[in-house]
Amino acid sequence: MRRFPCHLALAKLLACTYGGPAGAAGFAVKEHSATALGNAFAGATAGAEDLSYMFFNPAVPAWQSGNQLVGVASYIAPRAELRDGAAATPRSVPIEGSNGGSDIARDFIVPAFYAMWEPDPDLKLALATNVPFGLETDYEAGWIGRYHALDSRLESVNLNPVVAYRFHDRFAVGAGLQLQYLEAELSNAVDFGSIGSANGIGFAVPTTQDGTSKLEGDSIGIGFTAGLLVEPLEGTRLGIAYRSHVRHDIDGDATFTLDNTGVGALLSASSGAFIETGATAEVTTPETLSFGLHQEIGPQWALMGEIAWTGWSRFDELRIEFDNPAQADSVTEEDWRDSWLFAAGVTYRPVSTAALRFGVAYDQSPIPDRRRTPRIPPNNRTWIAAGATYQPFPYLEVGLSYSHILLDDGPVELLATDSGNAARGSLSGSYESSIDIVSLQAVLRF
Repeated sequence: MRRFPCHLALAKLLACTYGGPAGAAGFAVKEHSATALGNAFAGATAGAEDLSYMFFNPAVPAWQSGNQLVGVASYIAPRAELRDGAAATPRSVPIEGSNGGSDIARDFIVPAFYAMWEPDPDLKLALATNVPFGLETDYEAGWIGRYHALDSRLESVNLNPVVAYRFHDRFAVGAGLQLQYLEAELSNAVDFGSIGSANGIGFAVPTTQDGTSKLEGDSIGIGFTAGLLVEPLEGTRLGIAYRSHVRHDIDGDATFTLDNTGVGALLSASSGAFIETGATAEVTTPETLSFGLHQEIGPQWALMGEIAWTGWSRFDELRIEFDNPAQADSVTEEDWRDSWLFAAGVTYRPVSTAALRFGVAYDQSPIPDRRRTPRIPPNNRTWIAAGATYQPFPYLEVGLSYSHILLDDGPVELLATDSGNAARGSLSGSYESSIDIVSLQAVLRF
């Protein structure tokens, strides 16, 4: 009996860790400031309206005064559903089942915390704690694409200590480290019926004798941030900032649940595959370069704009090495492309202690249609946002923002002949998705 290359299935499993609709393109999360969200992140690199903008530009603390604490909580409610789905095994046996559920994307809350200490009027020390990547998707166990994905969970925590200095009233710089923790848990069904039938097991029946595969792993990586703020003219503020990529050497374990008819047990005994094993892989979170403009128009109005580039093309392939010698190294091509975000916004201050914010943005998807999977279904997205901030006391400011994100339909056309789909078969259809976000923020100055 020939060995089944189960390493291909595991490679595709880890390659698609970055599950369903996140708040930003790819698998990034952008909701780190309720104030900035109100303008759809337009001018976030140049905003500097409170300490939460330091996620977008580490020079922002130098534009603040005194000590400051900021807490942000963003409730993200994505929705994604497969329409007109069809699937088949590599031998063209139709895969029956549901479409995965009316909403496969989990709602979640993204926290963010900021603290700043002012040892000198021009020197600021700050710390940001954020969740830059992560979300969760869950499909029904018997859905037609179960061999491509069941559950996907990605979580991250990023600590960003920053030193910022203001040389004079019109120029400030900042830089810091990124200490980033990444954790993933992924699963999909395994079609032991099709695998057994292809390997000559007489009682194997395709798509009816499923098991599961699950992968868990984590990693810590290090990167940096740098940025500057310039005010060349009174009321005109420009910002440029860079967040570096972070390389992760993910170390984890792969486990299997075999079917209850004995097909998987026979395959495992004969090939040495489908047993618990360690697995490692390199994954790099992308770098970002952003440019922002904040323009005051009199005492009550301000206009802002933002352009941001993200280097998603780093995710061109995924190489996985397995501790089990029966499973060869696997390479999965991804071919993601760099993406751009464009945003414009306006702020109106009816009184000095309150502000109303509006904004729109267009966020490109880095995923080519030919590489879209059920773990990453969204496409290009358009943001529409509004928000308000109010300062009831000199030391306290509160903010509330809302955004609705419209996503282009995401076509899926996975072929059984594609790399990594030898055990999964084909899957076609189109995802309809949208996202709603509500963000709350409190700023304490002392």
